[in-house]
Amino acid sequence: MKTWKKVSIGVGAALILVIIVAITVYQSQKNLVTVQTGRAQTQNLISVVSASGEIKPKTYANIGANAMGRIVKLHVKEGDRVKKGQLLAQLENVQSLADVNATRASLQAAETDAAAGDAAVNTALADLNRAHSDAEHAKLDWERAQGLYNAALIAKQDYDVKKAAWESAEAGLAQAQAKVAQAKAQKDSMDRHITQNQANLTRVSDVLQKTTYDAPFDGVITNLPVREGETVVMGIQNSPGSTLMTIADLSVITAEVKVDETDIVNVHIGQNADVTIDAIPHRVFRGVVSEIGDNAIVRSTGVATSQATSTSQEAKDFKVVVTLTDPPTDLRPGLSSTAKITTGTRSKALSIPIQALTVRTPADLVPKDASKNNNNYVQAASAPADASKQKEEIQGVFVIRNKKAQFVPVDTGISGTTDIEVIKGLQEGDEVITGSYKVLRTLKPGTSVKIDNSAPKKDDESS
Repeated sequence: MKTWKKVSIGVGAALILVIIVAITVYQSQKNLVTVQTGRAQTQNLISVVSASGEIKPKTYANIGANAMGRIVKLHVKEGDRVKKGQLLAQLENVQSLADVNATRASLQAAETDAAAGDAAVNTALADLNRAHSDAEHAKLDWERAQGLYNAALIAKQDYDVKKAAWESAEAGLAQAQAKVAQAKAQKDSMDRHITQNQANLTRVSDVLQKTTYDAPFDGVITNLPVREGETVVMGIQNSPGSTLMTIADLSVITAEVKVDETDIVNVHIGQNADVTIDAIPHRVFRGVVSEIGDNAIVRSTGVATSQATSTSQEAKDFKVVVTLTDPPTDLRPGLSSTAKITTGTRSKALSIPIQALTVRTPADLVPKDASKNNNNYVQAASAPADASKQKEEIQGVFVIRNKKAQFVPVDTGISGTTDIEVIKGLQEGDEVITGSYKVLRTLKPGTSVKIDNSAPKKDDESS
């Protein structure tokens, strides 16, 4: 056989072999699903709840108008430091001061009348004693005259005189007793007038006091929205009154943040937090959770659910207060802040990437090749017959074993920024499928997979 024929046969055979190999490879890869994977590994996990809010002093007070009037003097300006009891503002008080003076004068007059009443009572009591003595003396004279008259020792005229004197003394005694009762009644009325004037003085003094405003505690004036000469009004129903100023104790600074309702169950008093402030970048301030609100707040309106007039299915938050342990002196109330609260830590925890977690119903867990009796798969026969239980979602991950995806239910613990703790279901070193999201959403147990951990395409990321 000629050489060129041998070469042609060899080339033809090689070409046929290449085609066969290519067809075999194509057929073997036609049903493969490309996935990204990660490993179950032991590491230290920190669970963090992030929430945003604003800087607020722990103690502050909005000083509102307690009376209607014109501001005649402001003794402070915004930014001033004040001491407890220091005079802050003065409203016009001409009428209220006049009312106090008039009521005080009425009270003094009533007290003077009461003193006169005491003297009248004492005089009446003295008259009563004198009348009582006169009555006793007249009675003795009459009794003596009666004995003498019966013995025919005095005339009838003398006897009648003694008797009339005794009856007159008895009448005087009754009159004196009535005068004592009258004087005591007048004295009681005068005492009640004193009580009435004291009450009026308390009322008008309170009105006068409400025209001056003192600092309730040591602090800083952080807001002063009014000016001298302006008229302020007190609040009435459904209408807030004028706010004169805000005073804050800046010795204790907090970050008041709103935590999502799904995270609040993990937040507890005393947990550490890292606080960042937008106005002070590249700095982290340490803090401790000091307060947790018990009432949910509707996110869109900021109104507590207990104050809402109707039920709402909107997202809700809970107020959490983080007290800064070492705040800088230049912090101002109202600065935007973000708190990252450490809600749990685990050392040497078995963990996987969070994106590996997925859920399936029992009906979804039928293996792609249901004829194979592989105990590693969740068999459809093991699914509950109850239709409602068939719809229950099972949390788990897809593990690669023998180049196929196997669904394994797992129990999870705390979650970190990118990883989540696995309490039950996996072992260290297990390779789990982490993406793409589109693949994880539709992947079936028993599917053959091909691992490609290169950077994902933008299409996959967007899907």
